[in-house]
Amino acid sequence: MIDVVIVDDHPVVRAGIRQIFAASAEARVTAEFASAEEFLDRLGALRFDLVLLDLRLPGIDGLEALRRLKRLRPGIPVLVLSIYAEEQFALRALKAGASGYLAKESAPEELIRAVRRVAAGGRFLSASFAEKLAWEFGGRPDRLPHENLSDRELQVLILLAAGRSQSEIARLLGLSAKTVATYRSRIGRKLGLANTAELIAYAVRNRLAEEGGSSSP
Repeated sequence: MIDVVIVDDHPVVRAGIRQIFAASAEARVTAEFASAEEFLDRLGALRFDLVLLDLRLPGIDGLEALRRLKRLRPGIPVLVLSIYAEEQFALRALKAGASGYLAKESAPEELIRAVRRVAAGGRFLSASFAEKLAWEFGGRPDRLPHENLSDRELQVLILLAAGRSQSEIARLLGLSAKTVATYRSRIGRKLGLANTAELIAYAVRNRLAEEGGSSSP
């Protein structure tokens, strides 16, 4: 039995994972947290085999939580389970220390396979992303402009492209509206784009726009 900790701020997602594990009899949820802060604060008292980690979290985001966890418990495998498509954040997650990346829209059977493989010390990636990863580390000579954005800047760009307002983005990411506006300005400077319409067009062109538009995460 694989003991799993879930870090995800959506109760429905956590409940769904518990049901999937109960039906499989291969894994069980031993603890769950709605924020990275709460998880990291309790880390010393927890005993588990694997972390299922969301990226879009209020306050400390999933990637920063992943980096902190790897400094504190480097041997613990982490499977990122995210609304973001692989093209958007999988490479960043792997570089931060994740052992696998899975989209939330994946089938329950695939989640079980991913948990099994990552808990056993392996990696879990889709075949298409594994090919991209090989290309990346094979020395691709060019970098797309958005690859130079920080993790938060990329999150803000993706949410802008999904039609979110700055106040919505602030609420989703646990930031102030002023901070989101600052990120928006930095993104524009780094990408050489003048307005939100150009940012959205860039995101769509580079497959960064979230599927499903402005629906709730």
